[in-house]
Amino acid sequence: MAEDVRRRTVLATGAAALTVPVAACGGGKGGGSATSTSSTQSGSGDKTAGPGKDLGSTSDIPEGGGKVFKDQKVVVTQPKKGEFKAFSAICTHLGCTVNKVANGTIDCPCHGSKFDVADGSVAHGPAKRPLPAKSIKVENNSIRLT
Repeated sequence: MAEDVRRRTVLATGAAALTVPVAACGGGKGGGSATSTSSTQSGSGDKTAGPGKDLGSTSDIPEGGGKVFKDQKVVVTQPKKGEFKAFSAICTHLGCTVNKVANGTIDCPCHGSKFDVADGSVAHGPAKRPLPAKSIKVENNSIRLT
């Protein structure tokens, strides 16, 4: 009997904890897209990674592709040679972290949303809003959050 009570308590606690992130994420309309073609991007107000953080080298970012910096919750892409873009790595559908950049899209593993590497726009839903742009600076082959 005591084991049944503990199991119900754990299940109830776990279910309550799951509702908080789902309620906090989500599918409102609107949002902007990253349209800058320079190496410095406009920020979106998303504060998942601190300014001044060195992300790595430009050689880490393949042309036509990108790289997810999971710890900093940022994805950096290079849509064209020498053009670097940065976006939040948090999917605008339900808040999962995107996990790869392939075939011209930034991909979310949770529900299959895909975002364009050039501007973060939705290439395939269920996400309805683009990935928010992040501000970066490229100097001496180094990429830094600003």
